[in-house]
Amino acid sequence: MSVNNRGYDGVALIAPVTVSYIKTSDHSASWFIGKALAKMLSTLKLQKSTVDGLAISSFTLAPDSVVTLTEHFGLELSWIEQLPLGGASGVVAMRRAARAIQAGDAQVIACIGGDTAAQGSFAELVANFSHFTRDCAYPYGSAGPNAAFSLITQYYMDTFGATREDFGKIAVSQRYNANHNPDALFYKNTLGLPAYLNAPAIAGPLHLFDCVMPCAGADGFIVTSVERAKALDVPYAVILASGERHNSYADDVVQFRGGWNIYSEPMYNNAQLGPSDMQFLQTYDDYPVISMLQMEGLGFCREGEAAQFVRDNDLRFDGGGLPHNTGGGQLSTGQAGAAGGYLGMVEAIRQVTGQAGSHAVSHANVGMVSGYGMVNYDRGLCSAAAIVARGQ
Repeated sequence: MSVNNRGYDGVALIAPVTVSYIKTSDHSASWFIGKALAKMLSTLKLQKSTVDGLAISSFTLAPDSVVTLTEHFGLELSWIEQLPLGGASGVVAMRRAARAIQAGDAQVIACIGGDTAAQGSFAELVANFSHFTRDCAYPYGSAGPNAAFSLITQYYMDTFGATREDFGKIAVSQRYNANHNPDALFYKNTLGLPAYLNAPAIAGPLHLFDCVMPCAGADGFIVTSVERAKALDVPYAVILASGERHNSYADDVVQFRGGWNIYSEPMYNNAQLGPSDMQFLQTYDDYPVISMLQMEGLGFCREGEAAQFVRDNDLRFDGGGLPHNTGGGQLSTGQAGAAGGYLGMVEAIRQVTGQAGSHAVSHANVGMVSGYGMVNYDRGLCSAAAIVARGQ
């Protein structure tokens, strides 16, 4: 079982930062990652020598790696981790770093996802995403994630009766949230359901606003001890419970579940809370159907009932229902490569520490963040989730 009954006592999450997303950039991935680290240190008024741990996720960092960044940034570290887990990377980085803090392997760990996006670079990335995509999918016209997620989306629609209007409610609600978040790529661009429904077709049932916008940027946070967070006199979040699972339900013909349901019940039990206690939900949302799979797998509704759940709930950050992807999610903030796997984690920390600004959920003290990543032909291989709360 992927949920460890040992809790995360004594661990704090601080300094959530975003390096503003832009559509393309001539800067390298290491530049964006370095900017995130500098922003964390500036926020906390710390010297970089204080950092003794670093977790990195990036699709465009190669041929560099987390260890070459130590030299590039002038860091001397006792703990490093490189997490190529796509949209699950942020939660998994938090989990690994929290255990390192508890074990005494490090004292201040920076967790950062960051990527660049040069003109036309996304095509090269998806063509060489894995051996499978390079050798078995891309050469035969399966052009990256749009094709894979069109399969998942169509299968879900055919099996459970979801409609484009249901997916549209997710996209439109998130655009509303992004219109209150200056960090969002589409901060100034509104979106209504008619525009969503009439958007150009992309692949199968997917249309333009079902698909994330590749871009450049970075997101990150610091994992440290509660004692240090209090000494720094900064707001902090704590981890009530967390879980992860990889390559779940490999025999499913097309993905309609991703492993969350395997650990969600023990995760809630460890936190002594349930889905109804969550004051917000941050899901990995490269396509709306994946948010629905997480709603089901995490127990917010039963399998196959996410479309009805979406119809019945106001998903806006200030709508009084279940605030979902309160900063706009990837669909309206953008997908800065592996930073997309940190976006929900950063947003969750901001919400429970009172740092979400104009898109804050009123009196948010506890919420859920979920990740999903590393998609091959018709499924994502990684899932992870955590319940975080305001530190006392």
